[in-house]
Parts: sequence; structure tokens; C-alpha cells
Amino acid sequence: MPCERGGARTIVTMIPAPFLLYLGSSTDFAGIKTSRGLAAFRPDDCVGEFRHDDCTLTLGLPRLTIAEAAAAGARTLVLGIANQGGVMDAVLVDDAAAALEAGMNIAAGLHQRLRDVPRLADLAREHGLQLFDVREPPTNLPVGNGYARAGHRLLTVGTDCSVGKMYASLALAEGLKARGIKADFRATGQTGILVAGAGVPVDAVVADFISGAIEVLAPARTDDGWDVIEGQGSLYHPSFAGVSTGLLHGAQPEALVMCHDPVREYMRGIPGRALPDLAECLAANLQVARLTSPNVRAVGVCLNSSRMEPFAARQLCARIEDELGLPCTDPIAFGVEAILDELLCLAPSKSSTTASH
Repeated sequence: MPCERGGARTIVTMIPAPFLLYLGSSTDFAGIKTSRGLAAFRPDDCVGEFRHDDCTLTLGLPRLTIAEAAAAGARTLVLGIANQGGVMDAVLVDDAAAALEAGMNIAAGLHQRLRDVPRLADLAREHGLQLFDVREPPTNLPVGNGYARAGHRLLTVGTDCSVGKMYASLALAEGLKARGIKADFRATGQTGILVAGAGVPVDAVVADFISGAIEVLAPARTDDGWDVIEGQGSLYHPSFAGVSTGLLHGAQPEALVMCHDPVREYMRGIPGRALPDLAECLAANLQVARLTSPNVRAVGVCLNSSRMEPFAARQLCARIEDELGLPCTDPIAFGVEAILDELLCLAPSKSSTTASH
């Protein structure tokens, strides 16, 4: 796997752009989050999208065939989809093979490795191309210890998977930098790693090393800056709560931001299981985080209101603010200023004259 390692980070900045973003036959809005994230945060590197006729989704990019994308200069097909178990079906393998034959590299963040598909490995060798497995954890990760370390850290957490934790984390990091405060986005998932160029795919880390990986990803810092750590999964998701727990312990967060999709009908991949109550979920995350960060505080709620009317979304934000006593916003539609005000009141920077409380 040609991705470099950097300490406890997987480095993927060398994946050749421009990208052709793969949608395939997707009908699940949350399932194309990696392609959608690249289209949103690295638009200049994306020449178009590849989708079959039965795909009901679009990123708003030009729809290109493999041949058209190659002619337009695409150098890498990004298999930017996520499914249950992270596996490749026969159609996806056929599409990836066609891209290799057209002269494109392949990048994927699925649990099943590209290099483990003989047909793709053989074609890459034959054409002198590369296979980039983004969900490849760094080697030699330590076991976490939970010892207190210096620095300001914020962790986004969620009521479910794929509810906007990466979007919120990126918006918060950029908002801090816009205020003249040092901040770093710490990616922990395939999409965040592709956007940022580095990170730890925490759901591919052996469970014993999850908290240690995050301790190294966001080490002690003494520059009064913030590490904004991308959360994964949910404490209330039966499939992925273990990853969320390890993140909470390894991050030692000073602050939590809860992320939520208000129109989702059930937990992702588990029809019939309702999403948790926001207040209950927030309280549970705070309780788990206190094992390594006794003074952790909640500083806001971020909604993914992309499928709501703006007026209804603002009304819902106002209602949640009244119920929880915390600022609530859609970080993309409405910004994160209120949450940053709450955060910096909690832990003011050296340049701030706001008194802490």
C-alpha cells in the first residue's frame, strides 16, 4: 500500500489528482459521504462523478464515463462510497478495473483492501499504476495510558454514524483559525484523511490501540492552540460504540460538540432502532469522557440540516438551544460562531480577554 506513515498518521497527500469520484449504483445518501466530502472540501481536485443509470444520487459534478474522465485528465478514481462491512462487489471491481485499464490509479477507504483483489493488483502492476488503501492504520501504535497531557482538544461526537462529525470538525477548526487561533483538524476516518491528507483510520485500528492512536494523533501541545478531533460512530450504535469509546478516552477532550441528523428515521444499518434522545446521548458521552478528562464540558450541538428547509432548521436549532442550554447550529448552513463563543469562554486563548467560567 503506497501511503506513507508519519508517526501515528496515515499520510495520503501523494494520491495523484485530479479525481473522478465514484458513486456507482448508490441510493443511500449517507453511503456516498466520502465522494461528497471530497466534492465539498477539495472541489478543485475533482473533475467529475461516475455513476450508473440506476444511481439516484449526484454530487452536482459533470457525469463522466471512465473514458471521458481519463480524457479530461483524471488521474485517480476515488471509490468514495461506504457500505456495511466496507466490501467491494463485482460491479465495483469491474469499474475499478476499467479505470486502471484507462490509466487511472485507484483510491479507496473500504475495509476490504484493493491490494487483496488479485484482478486489481495484477492490472495495477501491468499498467504501472498505484492502489491507495486509505483505511490502513499506522504501525507500532502504543496502548493508551490516559495520563493527562497539555493542550486544548475538542472532540465531535454523534447520535449515529455519518451525521456530520467531519463537517462540523472542519468548520470548527477553520472558524478558530479565522479568529487568529492556532487549530488543527485531526482526521480519524477515510473521508477526513482524504480531505486533510493525513490522519488515523481509527475503525481499522485493533481495539487495544484505539485510545493510544488518538493520544499520538493529538499529542500534548503548548502553543495555546486547539486540536479538533473528528469523531466516529456513536455510543448508541451497537455496531460501532467500541470505536467511539476509544476515541473519547484517547482524545481527553476539554470540550465536546454533539452532532445529529434530525431527519434520520433509524440508526444507520439497523432499521427499527431509533436514534437516542439528544440530552441522553450528550450525558452519556460526557460520562465516558470523564474517565480521562474529568472536567470535560459540552459546548454545542451541530445539526446536519441539509435535507430540511432553512426556516424549519433554524426553528429546530432554537428549540434545541432552549432544551439543552447550548448553542445549536448547522455548521455549513449557519456557521459555528456561537459554538466558538461558548468554547472560548470555556477555555480562552492567551489573546482573549474573556473570563473563563
